[in-house]
Amino acid sequence: MPADQDLIGIAAVTAAHFCPLRLYLDRQEEHEEPPRYAVCKQVSYHLGAPFDPAAVWEEVLAVLPYAAEEERALFAQCMDACKGKEWIAFSDSDVPVSSGRLGIRGTVDKADPALPGFAITRSSEAPNAGVHAVDRLRIACYTACVRETLGIDVPGGWVEYIPSGVLRFCTPGPRDRRAMLRAIAAAKEVEAGKIPKKPLNPPCTRCPQQERCAPGPRRLSELL
Repeated sequence: MPADQDLIGIAAVTAAHFCPLRLYLDRQEEHEEPPRYAVCKQVSYHLGAPFDPAAVWEEVLAVLPYAAEEERALFAQCMDACKGKEWIAFSDSDVPVSSGRLGIRGTVDKADPALPGFAITRSSEAPNAGVHAVDRLRIACYTACVRETLGIDVPGGWVEYIPSGVLRFCTPGPRDRRAMLRAIAAAKEVEAGKIPKKPLNPPCTRCPQQERCAPGPRRLSELL
């Protein structure tokens, strides 16, 4: 079985799913946890039990000492969206999981063997129905890891869309698992040092590396 340091992070797998070239460029920079996710993550810790919003905000400030009005507004939105809703109280949070069979690893936001089940926390708004395609990919990855690491036989997992106050269950299908395998293979090639090509119709308008790739097709040596 591969050592943990030889496994590909699920975050890298999702980046490769969008565009392997984005992952390649991302690896050349250091990234901190986005403030938006940090706010939603702290709110998520308290779902399923009574809590004091003022105390939760103090926790947010401890995690984000320079939180500004934007983070405060997001926190208020999350509080309004999540209050009065039915939430699952999981027994454990931030659980490291991995799959030696697939060669991937990650940290699942919540898990509970007694349910049995697990959940991932998202800082994005919920779609009108179901879950976002990239979250189906995440759930496919984490389902395999949870089964292998924790021995929890689950068909899928929950997705917490904190800003919308929405909790939805996702059962990955064959299409999702095929996308997962393609993304894992692409991520492994990037981690091995291979320079990837930009795929057809990549989501450039939403990519933080857009300026390094635009405009249009160019030699990769010009980008680096």
